[in-house]
Amino acid sequence: MSLDVVLLAGAAVLLAALGAARLSSWLGLPSLLLFLFLGVGVGIWVDFDDAQMAHDLGFAALVLILAEGGFTTKWREIRSVLTLAGLLATVGVGTSIVAMTLFSHFVLGLDLATALLLGAITAPTDSAAVFSVLRRVPIPGRFRAVLEAESGLNDAPVVLLVTAATAWALGESTESPVEILGMVAFELLGGLVVGLVIGWVGARVLKKIALPASGLYPLGAMGWALLADGAGASLHVSGFAAVYICAMVLGNSDLPHRNATKSFAEGVGWVAQIGLFVMLGLLAHPERFSPQVLTVGVIAGLFLTVIARPLSVAVCSVWFRMPWREQAFLSWAGLRGAVPIIMATVPLASPLTQARELFDLVFVFVVVYTTLQAPTLEWVARKLGVTTGDDAVDIEVEVAPLDKIQADFMQIKVPPGSQLHGVTVFELRLPPSTVVSLIIRDGKPFAPGSRDVIRAGDELLVVVPSRFRYQVETRFKQVGRGGRLSRWRDTQPDSS
Repeated sequence: MSLDVVLLAGAAVLLAALGAARLSSWLGLPSLLLFLFLGVGVGIWVDFDDAQMAHDLGFAALVLILAEGGFTTKWREIRSVLTLAGLLATVGVGTSIVAMTLFSHFVLGLDLATALLLGAITAPTDSAAVFSVLRRVPIPGRFRAVLEAESGLNDAPVVLLVTAATAWALGESTESPVEILGMVAFELLGGLVVGLVIGWVGARVLKKIALPASGLYPLGAMGWALLADGAGASLHVSGFAAVYICAMVLGNSDLPHRNATKSFAEGVGWVAQIGLFVMLGLLAHPERFSPQVLTVGVIAGLFLTVIARPLSVAVCSVWFRMPWREQAFLSWAGLRGAVPIIMATVPLASPLTQARELFDLVFVFVVVYTTLQAPTLEWVARKLGVTTGDDAVDIEVEVAPLDKIQADFMQIKVPPGSQLHGVTVFELRLPPSTVVSLIIRDGKPFAPGSRDVIRAGDELLVVVPSRFRYQVETRFKQVGRGGRLSRWRDTQPDSS
């Protein structure tokens, strides 16, 4: 095809995907499913069956998705749950693989090599699904932090395990299980170190360098994250872990145009998700889904969802005395999406004879159980009593620097359900020289007085001295979650 035809088709698919994203929001379904179905539909006219290209492009898209997740992950929320998330990404993955392998071999009748491959492929939660779905669900922040960190870290060990399982199925493996586990530990730890170092260096370079245009800072931040991935791969450690940690360090540093960088990363992440899911949909051919594949896929997914995942959560959380209701929610919220399908392209790109059937099986169970789990997360959280529905209605904050007066201009959106509704400007108790300069309500702006009441749906324009920016953002979030009686915490002002 000519370049013009490729651009025309690409633009048409992109616009269709944007429409699918809006439709998914209206239907309450995760957008990734509609992207998959869009790819299946495009596959009626486009013949695409290049597993190796799908593998390479899928891994590249996953790097961008992990970078987006790192840039938008808040260190203040994730640091207290990092140990549990790390256990779920390692010990939890191993527990799930063992359980799925035994079930697939002894109950489903798969040969041991295929059963091991199925266990390894389905072990990781999907970063794209977790980042896109959980951030719209009102759940306590610690649950979201655990699930986001787990999905950002568990890709690293699983890639090596799936590769090793594929080699073992082909009779080409020379490493013992102990050696493989040692390699997994080395690559994961090495990736973390590489990501920390490059993220630290990148943050300091971007703070000091004076680029000629503000739009170059988001490109620079993304460039450092991709550098971490490439450096990790060159050093034979996990590039996935490196890019996620590097992006998290950069995203939590006081970079110039930090919010523009996060917005750019989110846009890149959406493009990567759309391309990834459409491409994976192209690889699927529903006419090949035999009754046996459908049955085995549904049964395997059921075991993973109600037995293997809860078992892995229980093994990892036993040290934290987590109540069974919270364990049950973490188990149900362990969404599988693109990552298992991407991992299934590893054996698909090899000469393994059963790889095509394995890919179809994984595709079926991902579609079925993502459709079941994602829309019901809020309902399950309420039924288990882990949320009242008001836990995660965080405000949206945009910050632009006002260099001449060393102040920041903050745009704050009050979402429906926020406890900011009904609070007066005076009751916010903001730091000195901080001014709520304008409120936009129903499209009409007005300058508020101290006794004016904030309403859900308002947009507040706030001018704050730069040194108090973090303090003001924290205060708005505290009132948004706890109301006017929320306690003022003695946090240190941001020196930026």
